[in-house]
Amino acid sequence: MKHKSNKSDQFRVFTCTLIGLIAILGLVCLYYGSSIAPGSRRSDEFDGSDPVLTGLSNNRRRDYVVLLDETPKSIPICDMKYSELIPCLDRNLIYQLKLKVNLTLMEHYERHCPPPERRFNCLVPPPNGYKVPVRWPASRDEVWKANIPHTHLADEKSDQNWMVVSEDKIRFPGGGTHFHKGADKYIVSLANMLSFPRDKLQNNGNIRTVLDVGCGVASFGAYLLPLGIIAMSLAPNDVHENQIQFALERGIPSTLGVLGTKRLPYPSRSFELAHCSRCRIDWLQRDGILLLELDRVLRPGGYFVYSSPEAYAHDAENRKIWNAMSDLLKRMCWKIAAKRDQTVIWEKPLSNSCYLKRTPGTLPPLCSSDEDPDASWNVDMQACISQYSAKMHKERGSGLVPWPSRLTSASPRLEEIGVSPEQFHEDNNIWHFRVMEYWKQMKTVVRKDSFRNVMDMNSNLGGFAAALKDKEQWVMNVAPVNNSAKLKIIYDRGLLGTVHDWCESFSTYPRTFDLLHAWSVFSEVEERGCGSEDLLIEMDRILRPYGFVIIRDKPSVINYVRKYLPVLQWDGWVSEVEPRTDALSLGGLLEVILNQPVPKEYGQREKPLLVAILRSGVCLCVLQERLEQSSAE
Repeated sequence: MKHKSNKSDQFRVFTCTLIGLIAILGLVCLYYGSSIAPGSRRSDEFDGSDPVLTGLSNNRRRDYVVLLDETPKSIPICDMKYSELIPCLDRNLIYQLKLKVNLTLMEHYERHCPPPERRFNCLVPPPNGYKVPVRWPASRDEVWKANIPHTHLADEKSDQNWMVVSEDKIRFPGGGTHFHKGADKYIVSLANMLSFPRDKLQNNGNIRTVLDVGCGVASFGAYLLPLGIIAMSLAPNDVHENQIQFALERGIPSTLGVLGTKRLPYPSRSFELAHCSRCRIDWLQRDGILLLELDRVLRPGGYFVYSSPEAYAHDAENRKIWNAMSDLLKRMCWKIAAKRDQTVIWEKPLSNSCYLKRTPGTLPPLCSSDEDPDASWNVDMQACISQYSAKMHKERGSGLVPWPSRLTSASPRLEEIGVSPEQFHEDNNIWHFRVMEYWKQMKTVVRKDSFRNVMDMNSNLGGFAAALKDKEQWVMNVAPVNNSAKLKIIYDRGLLGTVHDWCESFSTYPRTFDLLHAWSVFSEVEERGCGSEDLLIEMDRILRPYGFVIIRDKPSVINYVRKYLPVLQWDGWVSEVEPRTDALSLGGLLEVILNQPVPKEYGQREKPLLVAILRSGVCLCVLQERLEQSSAE
């Protein structure tokens, strides 16, 4: 009996011990779950099968102090199949979420962002064989094939000189669907049609901002640049493989977008000219709503250049479309400015006079007085004509001076956002000084051609971009949704930009910008309850290898970002200098400049060096990869 009792006691002890060990092991697994569970942030254990980490967004939306203690040990590398991931333009997501989209209205090419529990929380890898991009201006004419390994367009458009594959590079002869002999000759012909001085399309600086819809690989925009004209080249992520990715790799201003059901993310009266060369858009659908959207974004007296079979073909179907389109535009008060060969150019009225003379009940109607023509983020298109303000109507135009004086002149629309000309000029001077300081801090680690594609993530009045006017860069000025009213000033200065919500992913391909400038972006994102970690991962996605990030924000933000350097696998050292404060500094703002390393392969990312940091009001941290060592390896 005693022997049995001892055995029973030993079994109970063993059982209790085993249960205890299981319980301890369970607690350990729970504690380290983010490192060893499926969807892990440990890159060495990540198998690429599921790049989505669930249930983390709420954890990130906390005060900075809490966040500082919760920095993950690592962030996984996405599977190679996501090397061209655009989270909010991922058509696979539409199918997975079973979203009901109207294909006829192009809704499947519009933004559909993943919910928080399905976000991609991994670092997007470059394709195998990726090389540092060809530098501007050589990049206008050629890029590395390994960086965008898609040659479908070269075959499909071989007779139109879009692009040609040549060994390890893809070359761009400058052709297009309606300008096989080159965009440069086509542009001269347009200026000649409009009788502009010396056949120059810039028209003495009065044509500066252009919208090119259905732009292909953006050769039209590329050949406008030497004329002092800057085009927003726009195309969807459609069957024409990666056309906007090619455009950005070339260093040409461009973005993903579509004329579908939502307004384009630009304010009213933004462009002097809109261009469509065989863009395959049904302009007559839904009572002409797409032409009315062009009308909204065109300035008074703006032009619409239309090169398409409807403008010249004589078959019955094309004649029917032409007649219907001409009738609609006549009712919109547009008139034909010129028509020759394959191209027709319409001109928008300078004032409201024609609208007011229309017969009552004429369609399309005028928009109601309470409709905001500048509202553009996630706003449905309206099938109505946006009238000019009383001031524009009286002055019969936008009141803008020609380029380049326009860049530093106070816009007539400043009063609409409550900014005086004096405040505008002060802002301009401050950013001129700030940019000079940035370049001083980076001069030892950058070359003259290091930057081409630049993004200002919180552009304010465009002072940062204006300060770069003498450099070989273009800037995508981003107006956050809570500050979108200022974007009209960006366009009035002759610059380009878009509205965006930084709680979501940006509509661009990975590896498309050389420099990101983030002024108070992290603070604003956190105030809205969104995650700074999500923003860092997104910045990593759109930043080119060897690219730089300038972060100007509160000390707590800089501390947070610094803690993420090992997580992003960007490590370095720090040095300090004394900065100068200015009128835009808001109580102890700091700045940090970061440089992204080039990964040797998708599963590994080389570690850069932190070269400089400024503190006491402004903090500049520069992370620079040792290029010589990297190339030697």
